Amino acid sequence: MATITPAGIVLLLLRLVLLGFSLGLTLISFRAYRDNRTERLKYAFVGFASISTGVAVTSLTTQLLFAARDPTTGLFVGLQVAGAALFCVGFGALYYSLYS
Repeated sequence: MATITPAGIVLLLLRLVLLGFSLGLTLISFRAYRDNRTERLKYAFVGFASISTGVAVTSLTTQLLFAARDPTTGLFVGLQVAGAALFCVGFGALYYSLYS
């Protein structure tokens, strides 16, 4: 069984805080889009939602990697690629919302 170190607990708490902030931004951008219905706000919401999902996937993958006794490399690489792709889509949507 894997032991939990104080540094691991701090890292987990920081990841949860990051996830909470990203979900908060997603909620705020959704409310703004719901009130105004502009293209810019729609793409901002999509961007923040993708980034929040990327944060969740990356955090979950890292926690699973630390907890696994015998990690399956292909699975973890695939999840990391999925998280990175979500970040790229999210930041692309934010870029488009700012400069469209």
